[in-house]
Amino acid sequence: MIGFDFGTSNCAVGIIVAQIPQVLKLGEHGSFMPSTLYAPSRDIIVNHLHQRLSTEQQTLFAKQRQRQLQKGNNVLRELRLDGIPTDLHFGQQALSHYLDEPDEGYYLKSPKSFLGASGLLPQQIELFEDIVAAMMAHIKTLTEQNLQREVTQTVIGRPINFQGLKGEESNQQAITILTNAAKRVGYKNVEFQYEPVAAGLEFEASLTQESKVLVVDIGGGTTDCSMLIMSPEFKSQLNRDQHLLGYSGQRIGGNDFDIQLALKGIMPQFGMQGLLKTGKPIPTNSYWQAVAINNIYEQTDFYSAANGRYLAELALDAKCPEEIARLIKVHKEKLSYQIVNDAEQAKIILSAQPEHKIDLNYIEEQLSTSVTPNTLLDSSQRELSAIGELMHECVQQAGCQPDVIFVTGGTAKSPVLAKFLQSQFPQKELIVGDHFGSVTAGLARYAQLMFG
Repeated sequence: MIGFDFGTSNCAVGIIVAQIPQVLKLGEHGSFMPSTLYAPSRDIIVNHLHQRLSTEQQTLFAKQRQRQLQKGNNVLRELRLDGIPTDLHFGQQALSHYLDEPDEGYYLKSPKSFLGASGLLPQQIELFEDIVAAMMAHIKTLTEQNLQREVTQTVIGRPINFQGLKGEESNQQAITILTNAAKRVGYKNVEFQYEPVAAGLEFEASLTQESKVLVVDIGGGTTDCSMLIMSPEFKSQLNRDQHLLGYSGQRIGGNDFDIQLALKGIMPQFGMQGLLKTGKPIPTNSYWQAVAINNIYEQTDFYSAANGRYLAELALDAKCPEEIARLIKVHKEKLSYQIVNDAEQAKIILSAQPEHKIDLNYIEEQLSTSVTPNTLLDSSQRELSAIGELMHECVQQAGCQPDVIFVTGGTAKSPVLAKFLQSQFPQKELIVGDHFGSVTAGLARYAQLMFG
């Protein structure tokens, strides 16, 4: 049995050894595998998955995906004739392949961000299910290699609300995709636990007395808050519903901080905030679409042929056409993920340094821009305000004040964020937990209670 954090930014697996949670090593990925996938063609993902299923699942899958498998076989044949490797890559390897040739192949970061999207067609839902299953199969194989035994039971972390516009309908769509994918790759028993509750279960293990804890889990795609009564006496209780006093969640996470930093810190080098020859400001919509990597519809619009023609006309009308030419290069070479990745790395570096120079040499020789913690603060005002509202909403729903605030999630490493969170409840103790491992460890604890 495992706790499985299928995260927006990273994936991780936890088990309990001698009553202590351990985050497993996933081969060359280490303990945390970035939630990314690269394929030389999107059409062959279904074939890759089919080969990694059990015989029973292969037969069922072949019936359900007959047309897609045939199309994938044709693409595989063409790739081999052209001498192009047909392997799928995950984690850092996926990012490296994308950065080597961003205009080739199919690269996807954070598939979890799309699972609750509204308006998906059945074939799009099937594609996301296959992508998730391919990633899960890869992680399951590495997990079983590490443990030297089969794993068939898992508790998967879930946000309070997935990214989507239709509330509970979006949540159910995402849960169905995750459940179908997990069962397809060999998990016989699949349960879910709220990620902030899981993080709280791990924090509870350190307590010596009963406390009211406001758990703030700032993930890659969502921020979730839970107010929980915690006590060392509750550790063996499976049902904690009576201890959950309030919860709130919204689709704001680390990816949004990266996107806003890319928009405000990098996009001015591409003409944003510039002027047209008429003296009017350059429209900003295309800049937003360029970096909105967690919005499938905005990205589709940005990379459309119609937008390519629009950008060409925009360059003719701009006072500084050479800057618009940089945005056109992003469009032609599909560089959105690379730009947002630069912003993400800058955000991480700014946790320890007062300034960071972002190298944009892949856009134009000797092009760069510098960002500071103030750049990050200014660019993320909307996100910070929304997180503050979630914290207060959760406390109001609980009807009581917390004794302590426990914060987890990679973005929580930022001093900018920590300072803001403390300002929301200045008289309360703020504890920042294991930035990536708290949820995984808590899921492992819950899996032991559920299946042990």
